[in-house]
Amino acid sequence: MQVYNEPVVVSAHGLQRSDVVAVARNGNPVTLGADALEAMQRTAAVVEGFVHGDVPVYGVTTGFGSLASVVIPPERAAEMQLALLRSHAAGMGAEIEREVVRGLMLLRARSLALGYSGVRPVVAEGLIAMLNAGITPVVYEFGSLGASGDLAPLSHVAMVLVGEGTARNAAGELLDSREALTAAGLAPLVLREKEGLALINGTDGMLGMLCLALHDISALLGVADIAAAMSVEALLGTDRAFAADLQALRPQVGQAVSAANLVRILAGSPIVASHRHHDSRVQDAYSLRCTPQVHGAGRDTVAHAQTIADRELVSAIDNPMILPDGRVESCGNFHGAPIGYVLDFLAIAVADLGALSERRTDRMLDPARSWGLPPFLAPDAGVNSGMMIAHYTQAAMVSENRRHAVPASVETMATSAMQEDHVSMGWSAARKLRVAVTNLTRILAVELICAARAIDLRQPLEPSVATGAALRVIRKSVPGPGPDRWLSPELAAVEQLVRHGTIAAVVADVIGELA
Repeated sequence: MQVYNEPVVVSAHGLQRSDVVAVARNGNPVTLGADALEAMQRTAAVVEGFVHGDVPVYGVTTGFGSLASVVIPPERAAEMQLALLRSHAAGMGAEIEREVVRGLMLLRARSLALGYSGVRPVVAEGLIAMLNAGITPVVYEFGSLGASGDLAPLSHVAMVLVGEGTARNAAGELLDSREALTAAGLAPLVLREKEGLALINGTDGMLGMLCLALHDISALLGVADIAAAMSVEALLGTDRAFAADLQALRPQVGQAVSAANLVRILAGSPIVASHRHHDSRVQDAYSLRCTPQVHGAGRDTVAHAQTIADRELVSAIDNPMILPDGRVESCGNFHGAPIGYVLDFLAIAVADLGALSERRTDRMLDPARSWGLPPFLAPDAGVNSGMMIAHYTQAAMVSENRRHAVPASVETMATSAMQEDHVSMGWSAARKLRVAVTNLTRILAVELICAARAIDLRQPLEPSVATGAALRVIRKSVPGPGPDRWLSPELAAVEQLVRHGTIAAVVADVIGELA
């Protein structure tokens, strides 16, 4: 993991989406702001008073969930917090990704730093110290229902903070948590009242995955516009349907952005100009002509999800909450419905973006619909199969993404002896969205490699300046049309060009950044 120098400050006012990506994926260091220290110290003192008071306080002087009516004596209150972590660290399945765990840790520190959880600053400082040391607790795939937040995943993180469980060090080695902490010069945290509960009662895993997905999908939308433009050229399509005055008749924001991108990318294309007049076709197929409408709807979905994520990044997520006037109140802020809904909404958009890409690809491979291209873009079809099975691979991922577009957030169920009788399933929504985003990256790579081959087959007609730049960078990794060869490495190479932003970057170099 590459470490960058610009620190991210966890303050009493929340974080930005870019902060999550910087720490989770890029390894930026983290510091705790002075305002956060003050806010946490103030409410930690309030909790200290509750321990010796007469009023039952959920999670401080009582048990948890359906055991909320069980009163805990003061001398056992701290013991209860550690027992909570042990019992709730019940995850199973595959180990989840390092960037997801790091995002979860940062966001839990963020919520605690707002000062409504009643924990000492040392709790948030402990999470931040582990982040800066590159210690990543082992967290498992299954265990969160999204209310009361991501309980099991957060419990596995908290276990490492107190010196139990397992973690990976900065080099990725699996260690006992005490060994990992000691090697980093850190000591296990000894919990006080409320602190165990505050460490696990959050939606931080699903929110972290939402922030990462939004970063990735936003980049893929630009690549989708580039791939679509190359397919328009490959299929001798027109750019007239993308004109600004036509788009203005339906004032959808994302649609206008995507259409403007397509116009810029195709500007000056000799291929498009070659059939602008005296073309027997009245209009292009939906998969070309309706690209701004579909890509634009995806952009609008992302914009809505960004709004929800930004609100969550300044939200206090815990239960109970310690208010500025000293009151302690139970609430439902730990419920993941707001995040779960947009995670599912994004999965729908991602699935449809991939479906449209597959339709454009299929059209390029079918001689009945490709306007003069050879079957499957194979120069000697029959002996050679060309891009036939690359399309199969693309279609398989499109199909999988459609399954992942089925909402998880409607699959609520009742747990904890009916005390927690409606859960969000937001964690599940986030996990399937991550798979869908990876698939979309590969789906677009298949379209790009097919469109590049088709444009080559249109020679001597030339592509636009922008699509020509994309074509040239693809050709640095993948040869042009010819006899059949091993395709899998070529598909993987273009996937990496998409994943690392290379395709978008070379287009931006010649026409400027896409909107």
